[in-house]
Amino acid sequence: MNRRVYLAAVGTSLSASLAGCSSVMSVFDDPPCSGDECDIGMTRNAFVPVEYETTVGETVVWKNTSGADHTVTALENSIPDEAEYFATGGYEDERTARDAWHEYRGGRLGTRETYEHTFEVPGEYTYICEPHVEGNMIGTVIVRE
Repeated sequence: MNRRVYLAAVGTSLSASLAGCSSVMSVFDDPPCSGDECDIGMTRNAFVPVEYETTVGETVVWKNTSGADHTVTALENSIPDEAEYFATGGYEDERTARDAWHEYRGGRLGTRETYEHTFEVPGEYTYICEPHVEGNMIGTVIVRE
């Protein structure tokens, strides 16, 4: 068989096979979290699930299940007033966390790495992935009593 014809056929077949795949999940991503491994996964441009419920005192674990670098960066104006700030890299405020990412990729969560935070105050916590916030990579943790 002619090599170019074969490659064209394989490429067309692969394109057709992938046509139904969601743009959220790359073919190189791991499956979203399941079991005790983690609570929230990170695909190429989304947190899975986007909204997660837990209770006071529970630890939530995020896992980067994609091939891209991500962050978990809390939005200070979108967490309860009494709540502790959280971000990958251990930054104490949103501005420092955002600046760190843009200056030296601070707070980077690489492929298959995890980050955890224990929620001690009930309420809603909105967080972003700083490098992918323009693509709407935003999540919410709802903490109940």
